[in-house]
Amino acid sequence: MLSCGGGSGSCSKDMAVELGDEPHVLAVDDNLIDRKLVERLLKNSSCKVTTAENALRALDYLGLGNDTLEGTVSEVNMIITDYCMPGMTGYELLKKIKESSVLKEVPVVIMSSENIPTRISQCLEEGAKMFMLKPLKQSDVKQLKWHLMKCRN
Repeated sequence: MLSCGGGSGSCSKDMAVELGDEPHVLAVDDNLIDRKLVERLLKNSSCKVTTAENALRALDYLGLGNDTLEGTVSEVNMIITDYCMPGMTGYELLKKIKESSVLKEVPVVIMSSENIPTRISQCLEEGAKMFMLKPLKQSDVKQLKWHLMKCRN
């Protein structure tokens, strides 16, 4: 199942993926098997993938963490994160990203093994581009890739 967020569907030119470029996706999941599955599916779809085992590591990688040098931001075209993680949830990660002036335009996709309509609505209202049920399939990743390529104008 795939739920998509509203909004204008427009993308910032800074975050756009040019034709022929490999989109860079940050995949965040505390479960090693799920993280490896998402990584494999994305790589099979010609994406460059960076993984993080939790939201705090993702924030550090993105330049928003406490241990990050001021002004260092890693460029990613999309972030895909699990909802349920220890320490900080995917929803809390989404909120931090959307509060960032530098990263707020980066599409964020939330994944969960639980189909809870209120959770899905909450994530989409906060700015998630999509909410996907786990386990992800290759057809789900094709949807993600299509969204990335749609943003390239």
